[in-house]
Amino acid sequence: MLPSDKVDGVTSSRRRWIVLVVLCIGQFMITLDTTVVNVALPVIQRELHFSQSSLAWVVNAYLLTFGGLLLLAGRLGDLIGRKHVFLVGLGAFALSSLLCGLAPTAGVLVAARFFQGVSAAMVASMVLGIISPMFSERRERAMALSVFAFVAIGGLSLGLVLGGIVTDLLNWHWIFFINVPIGLGVLILGRRLLANHPGLGIREGADVLGTLLVTTAPMLAVYGVINAGSSNWSSVSTLAPLAGSLFLGGAFIAVEAWARTPLIPLRIFRHRNLVAATILRTVFQPGGFGFIFLGVLYLEHVLGYSPLRTGLAFLPYTGIMGFVSLGLIPRLVRLVDLKTLVVSGLVLITAGLLALDRISVHTGFVAGILPTMLLMGTGFGLCFMPSVSIAMSDVAESDSGVASGLTNVAVQLGGSLGIATLATISASRTTHLLADHEAIRFALTGGYRIGFLVAAGCTTTSLVIAIFLLRSHRANPVAEMAVEGSAVLH
Repeated sequence: MLPSDKVDGVTSSRRRWIVLVVLCIGQFMITLDTTVVNVALPVIQRELHFSQSSLAWVVNAYLLTFGGLLLLAGRLGDLIGRKHVFLVGLGAFALSSLLCGLAPTAGVLVAARFFQGVSAAMVASMVLGIISPMFSERRERAMALSVFAFVAIGGLSLGLVLGGIVTDLLNWHWIFFINVPIGLGVLILGRRLLANHPGLGIREGADVLGTLLVTTAPMLAVYGVINAGSSNWSSVSTLAPLAGSLFLGGAFIAVEAWARTPLIPLRIFRHRNLVAATILRTVFQPGGFGFIFLGVLYLEHVLGYSPLRTGLAFLPYTGIMGFVSLGLIPRLVRLVDLKTLVVSGLVLITAGLLALDRISVHTGFVAGILPTMLLMGTGFGLCFMPSVSIAMSDVAESDSGVASGLTNVAVQLGGSLGIATLATISASRTTHLLADHEAIRFALTGGYRIGFLVAAGCTTTSLVIAIFLLRSHRANPVAEMAVEGSAVLH
């Protein structure tokens, strides 16, 4: 029997920690789905007849709606209550996962992934907002956020391995089916355990138009980039969506300028570190998401790895990233300024991507792949939380929620645009090599190599931004605690 008593208005200690476990299971499921599909991509491509460039939609459909709707979902939680949004999101996530698993065609799978991204945004945007009020005492809150951060990193790390196990032992459909019982279980427990906190009321308003614009603009950009793979970069079918994306981006800025309750108040862009760190986090994401996307295809299509072996091969990458993020960063921020950590991380990521220019059809894992994974995992571990902390360093407390959300949205949208660009460029290079009568494995390798080089160009751009635009900043322990959970989510 769970205690339901309250002492001084605070839910009893035992119940709070049980609720934390329930919330973490929900968050684990969401972060797991960010990576679990990757090792199954070659099988999905083969069975549902995706082209090499259009395969990016399996990942991007989720990332675009997840990232684009995070801020609106957060606002809806404020208006109608976080518990309601969290539970509706869980139910929708279970349903959309079922639809993904049942998908008979490429179009149905992509549509279901869009739906899944919407529901993931509803769940993920609520978790920290529910945890923080439950743990008002600083030490307990720090412990709760550490547990949450560990679970979030664990979901990302185990996603590739679990995806490989399920795909090998069952089939790719089950990487989505496993979400159904988990989602429904968390829904039942959450409905019973979560406290009801009334929202501000729907009359306070939400920036729906702004959300539609900020979500549709990158979708058009991704569509245009992927379409370039089947036509060319100068075709009307490529340029028209890209122009439309720029137009909608401008319209979004105009809407935010006059909206009564803007999704992103334009005043926050007066803060130099916030703007620079947000751009930086957007631009370096092709290095992370793109490395996993192309790396999985390389290991399975060129080196002949099974999905399970591919998932295990990525464990050093996700493992070292988690160790640095959760084990080293809390200590390093007391010794080194945050800008130095970000710059160091970007140097390591870029070095790792440049090293991938040497891959071939005969590359060995220990000598050729493992060192790169360790370099990049360390680099991303050094970048993630410090870049969020720098972004938050000169933002007023009243804008901290929006600023933190913006930095995480940047990661999702940057990742989706990066995957689309790398997939298109890689596929185009492979097509040209095949036209020159290269063998398929050599042609694929050539395509992946140029994709990694483009990703290295993106991280180099981020490095320049970090060096010349970021202001040096020492970590504030209180600020670190507040953003720790959101920083490791993505």
